[in-house]
Amino acid sequence: MNARRTMRMTSGLRFLHFRAVAPRCLFALLLCCSMVGTIRADEDDEEQIKQLEVGDRAIEFDLPVVGGEDYLSLREQYKQGPVVVVVLRGYPGYQCLLCSRQVASLSNRAGTLAKHAQKVILVYPGPATALEQHAEQFMGSRSLPQPLVIVRDEGMEMVTQWGLRWDALNETAYPATFVIDRNGRVRWSKVSHSHAGRSTVEEILKELRKL
Repeated sequence: MNARRTMRMTSGLRFLHFRAVAPRCLFALLLCCSMVGTIRADEDDEEQIKQLEVGDRAIEFDLPVVGGEDYLSLREQYKQGPVVVVVLRGYPGYQCLLCSRQVASLSNRAGTLAKHAQKVILVYPGPATALEQHAEQFMGSRSLPQPLVIVRDEGMEMVTQWGLRWDALNETAYPATFVIDRNGRVRWSKVSHSHAGRSTVEEILKELRKL
């Protein structure tokens, strides 16, 4: 009898110990799963925000030209000569004054840029809804001299692929400039994480002359 009572007491103690330990084990398991999920999410974010660097192959795009029905292919342009890609802030809910000044600066030096670049592509990103109207409003009555051309990035797909998406209220993309050679490789870049700090025409020309 004493042996049976001892076994019952031992079994009861084991059951009580299991009931006490089981929630802790379950909590630890859930915590580990949560940490794994967080690590994977962080890794995905890092991949998503990785920007093109010097030596990388430029990600191809085929974007509509503002004020027309044609599409511009990046590949077709750099096959003919060096290309400059200038990413503007586009339409973050208003027209960016600094973007307008940057375009004016590039337009004023268009003749010199044409001697070294096949094309200077200005990318105007923003939400797809009414972006064409906003882009035409941005251009107003002015026309761009060769080799400048402005294209729309509807839905901001291009700037996302290039790691330039500025995911914040009233933002679209980080202002950026890339010089791309005939092989589609990035030879120089400048990315600003503010509204200012953009590339100058002299900086662009300096890098184009190296090609």
